[in-house]
Amino acid sequence: MRKIRLGLCDDHTLFRAGMATLLGQIPDFELVLEAANGQELIDRVARKMPDVVLLDLQMPVMDGTATADYFREKYPLVKIVVLTMHDEDRMVLHLLEKGVSGYLLKDANADEVEKAIRKVMDEGVYLNEFVSRAMLRRMTSKPNGLTKPTSPFYNSKILLSDREKEVLSLLCDGLSTNEISEKVFLSPRTVEGHRLRILEKTGTKNTAGMVAYAFRNNLV
Repeated sequence: MRKIRLGLCDDHTLFRAGMATLLGQIPDFELVLEAANGQELIDRVARKMPDVVLLDLQMPVMDGTATADYFREKYPLVKIVVLTMHDEDRMVLHLLEKGVSGYLLKDANADEVEKAIRKVMDEGVYLNEFVSRAMLRRMTSKPNGLTKPTSPFYNSKILLSDREKEVLSLLCDGLSTNEISEKVFLSPRTVEGHRLRILEKTGTKNTAGMVAYAFRNNLV
């Protein structure tokens, strides 16, 4: 069985050591790359390409936001899971729209870290309760539940078909392609086609970004 190759980028040595120990206890996980900042990660990644990178935000030399931008441009197949102390709603949505696959706080337990890694490998995105609450708070932060469309990708003329709206709503509920397929009686391939068209129309990079965009711009 192929192991899931992991990268870990954090400037705190003790935290990295603790995470390395935790990840090393899971038989099908392999920590192939550690770095203390984004630049160090980029310098080493071509030699030891991970499937998933656990990425801190506040680091010297090159921070997590700039690192996520670089990976989305140069290595779009590498999944990024943010692992940070920053819990601001705007930061959560901003990074999801940039294309990160998941957002965890550093007080997450070991089971959730493992679950997030497996989820982004299997389905491309991990939206936990914290992220869902952040989306809902942003959606209801204005009178009558209206939010100001601040996304750089915002387009008030986006037109989704009824089926695309249905698929988008179910994706926002956290359902996978196969679960949606069973619920709406469509083949997984057809559901995936709808998902790809919604990504194109919204200008987002992955399912996590699309869901964040939908909440921010009141598409669901």
